[in-house]
Amino acid sequence: MRAVTLSRKPLLALALLAAMLVHGTPTPALAQAAGGSVNSIVAVVNGDVVTRSEVESRRRLLALSAGMAGDTGAQSGDQILRLLIDERLRIQELSRRRILVTDQDIASSVANIESRNGLPPGGVVQNLRRAGIEPRVLYDQIRAQIGWARLLRGMLGEQANIPEAEVNEFLAAQRARLGEPEFLVSEIFIPVENPGQEAQVRRFVTDVIQRLRQGVPFPMVAAQFSQSQSAIQGGAMDWMTADRFDPAVANILRQMPEGAISNPIRVPGGFEIVLLRDRRVSGRDMATIMNMRQVFLPFEGQVNPQAPTAQQLAQLQRAQALSDQARGCEAMDAAARGSPRPADPGPVRLDNITPPELRDLLGSLPIGRATQPIISVDGALIFMVCARETRNMAEANPQQAREILLRDRVELLSRQLQRDLRRRAQIEMRTNNAARPG
Repeated sequence: MRAVTLSRKPLLALALLAAMLVHGTPTPALAQAAGGSVNSIVAVVNGDVVTRSEVESRRRLLALSAGMAGDTGAQSGDQILRLLIDERLRIQELSRRRILVTDQDIASSVANIESRNGLPPGGVVQNLRRAGIEPRVLYDQIRAQIGWARLLRGMLGEQANIPEAEVNEFLAAQRARLGEPEFLVSEIFIPVENPGQEAQVRRFVTDVIQRLRQGVPFPMVAAQFSQSQSAIQGGAMDWMTADRFDPAVANILRQMPEGAISNPIRVPGGFEIVLLRDRRVSGRDMATIMNMRQVFLPFEGQVNPQAPTAQQLAQLQRAQALSDQARGCEAMDAAARGSPRPADPGPVRLDNITPPELRDLLGSLPIGRATQPIISVDGALIFMVCARETRNMAEANPQQAREILLRDRVELLSRQLQRDLRRRAQIEMRTNNAARPG
């Protein structure tokens, strides 16, 4: 039921940054924040140590996501330790099976985090260091998430090939549910590893929910703490009907308004937190999809409308000439060569375009005709609509069916493998009230 996406676009600057920092050492700020116990060992996992500073750093990472100074509450420490132990078990298994995650993979994931949260390139690292957190704290977590997803896909082997009969059965079931509500959800799954931990985990989950409702970005918390495979995507899942959720989750979703965050939901294996992003009627989601071209002509420096530079005036003249003379998308492709932005942004859903003025302009723009230049402080932008069609975005196709069925198999395997690793592991706790998690 949970989504897994491994495609990543490389970003050289962050790749170099990751290469330099993944194996860095704690900064003095971090050592001072963590106090005198910075190097104390709190657990030994199959011979690998987990230190107090790692627990504090992960807790401070959540505090940073919340835009807060300080930690996230004492009750989070034990839960964070359990998550770090599971993460260490995963990293050990990746090493044993020789699953490689490159610095480029990590850099691309950091770039995605920055994009989702409106940060400039390098913004994640700046925020981490400002809070006294070494970037490797985040990098190690991303490395484990990406590697684990690759391991699971490899372990599935032939089971990753969904039979045609199973695809057809899924599509038939989807057609039978036409008209039923569908939900677009983000999730955080926190495991309960033995019954004695349930009250403690519930307190942690309740604290997380309170902070989410205060404005903590859901994708950041999901990426840090969720033990579902959707964590690598910030908890985001696809459109699903109620029967594809756990019954307890489905019952809550039916009652939730859009934009709401649930209370803790007890499900097999732990607790779920769900954010209801949207809802629709199954089989009915009509949308206008556009094939577009764009040409961005950058300015050297920000433009002063009262005193534009010679370069800026030249770019404005070039933009106006393109707007007047371009006929067809081939002309836009040619004009965009060397531009810092791609000419083809891919299929664009009209009702997702903002601001509304731009949506109205593109919705009524004749096919093959360029817009007038749209001027911003950093450049001039010209759009052209190459094709426009209405589609039912809720219609399931065989490829989508295969992806959904594969995700279910990946999630099931992930839970099983994590339980096996925990059961076989030698874990020595060195905290107060020592108790072996698992």
